[in-house]
Amino acid sequence: MDEGSTDTPERGGHGEIGHVPVLLKEAIDFLAVRRGGTYIDATVGLGGHSLEIARRLGAPGHLIGLDKDPAALEKAGVRLRTSGLGEQADRPRIELRHASFASLAEVQGPMADGLLADLGVSSLQFADPMRGFSFQAEGPLDMRMDPQSELTAEQVVNQFDERELADLIYEFGEERRSRRIARAIVRSRPIRTTAQLAEIVSAAARPMKYERIHPATRTFQALRIFVNRELDDLRALLEAAPQILKPGGRLVIISFHSLEDRIVKDALRDGVKQGYYKLLTKKPVTAREEEVDRNPRARSAKLRAAEKVS
Repeated sequence: MDEGSTDTPERGGHGEIGHVPVLLKEAIDFLAVRRGGTYIDATVGLGGHSLEIARRLGAPGHLIGLDKDPAALEKAGVRLRTSGLGEQADRPRIELRHASFASLAEVQGPMADGLLADLGVSSLQFADPMRGFSFQAEGPLDMRMDPQSELTAEQVVNQFDERELADLIYEFGEERRSRRIARAIVRSRPIRTTAQLAEIVSAAARPMKYERIHPATRTFQALRIFVNRELDDLRALLEAAPQILKPGGRLVIISFHSLEDRIVKDALRDGVKQGYYKLLTKKPVTAREEEVDRNPRARSAKLRAAEKVS
């Protein structure tokens, strides 16, 4: 069941759970990393993309990594420190910051040669039931990427009125059965765990013929997107990108559902019309068959890229 994660857990060389980042080769190829340049990984996650960028940068290169999730940043930091980036004198400067990419214009320093954002949810977040992202294991209804954020999924589920819930599930989950689901949620309150919510949604919206995903998938997606302001943050990132990139700098975005992809597509198209982007991908790049075989979650990934023109 695809819940929108970006990577597959695997055992790393240092005893930690590592990961396989989606569309890694394609993302690095489109970034066209310049030795000694400045690059931003706006969604560090467990550091897979960042590590490949760092390996190509060398000194005096500068890699700036952002993530809302302090737990992910800590693991990424360990990975980047222990993965063997060559001689100390030739290593790039790596700077990891606990921040949303929505604040990119404020936290970023020098103009960048490349900007990467992988918009999927990390396997680290899905794997921990206490984070509340997955319906496959019981945990609290949290879903916050940044634990310091105030709003949780439990508050939304138990405090929003039926119409607000239905609209939210329809808009952010593209769930046609949103009103039926919202009605069932309101009637079943209080709801405290992911397992409770998944059971309620599944009973209200039984699988449609030929539907491959779990009946709760779209509702969980909608709550996660809303709680983390994912689409608003994406718009802020895309608005800031042209001011942050140098002429010739590359923007690479990996999205995982149609709402994200539509926003990215429209922003890049508008950039071309306004004369500050050249499209590098006329159609979204998707995972090759062998990657999907290794990591089924890569099936929904779409990569779009553009280059800033002077």
